[in-house]
Amino acid sequence: MSVLKRRIILKVLEAKFINSFSLRVAVWLHNFSYKLISRLAVLENNGLHPKHRIMNYHQFFVNNVGKDDVILDIGCGCGAVTFDLAQKAKKVIGIDLSEENIKIAKEKFCTPNIEYMVGDATQYLPGQEFDVIVLSNVLEHIEDRVEFLRKIKKLARKFLIRVPMITRDWLSVYKKEKGFEY
Repeated sequence: MSVLKRRIILKVLEAKFINSFSLRVAVWLHNFSYKLISRLAVLENNGLHPKHRIMNYHQFFVNNVGKDDVILDIGCGCGAVTFDLAQKAKKVIGIDLSEENIKIAKEKFCTPNIEYMVGDATQYLPGQEFDVIVLSNVLEHIEDRVEFLRKIKKLARKFLIRVPMITRDWLSVYKKEKGFEY
C-alpha cells in the first residue's frame, strides 16, 4: 500500500473518530444542559416542574377518576398530580422513591385525603386494592416494565398511564438510535 493511501485512510479514520467524539460530547452537553434547565426551572417555579403547567396533563387524570375512587399514584414525585386527584377522589396514596420528593409533597401538596409514602413500587406496594392506579411519567423509568405491569394488574380495575412520546422530538429519537441517553 502506498504512503499516500495510508495517509488518506488515516485521515478518514481520524475524521470518523473526531466526528464520533464530537457527537458524543455534543449529546453529553445537550443532556447536561437539559437537566440543568429542568432543575433551574423547578427552582424558578417554586418546586414544580413547568411541564405540569405547560402540558396540562393533570386534567386527563382528574377527568378519569370518580368521587368515590381510592387511587394509588405510583411515582408521585412532589405530589402535584396526587393533589389534583385528591380534589376529586375519596383518597389518594402517593408513593415515590425519593425522600426529598415526599418531603416536598407533604409540605406543598397535602390534604386530609392524601397519604404519602417513600418506597420502591417495584419492590413494595400497599397491601390493598385500589379503584385506580396512576402512572404519570414513571413507567419509562422502570427497567422491567412488563413484569411490573403484570405484578400490579390485580391491584386495580383501572390504570391511567402517561408516558412521554419521544417521537415528537427528532433529537430524542436520534439519541435513542445512537445508543445515547434520551
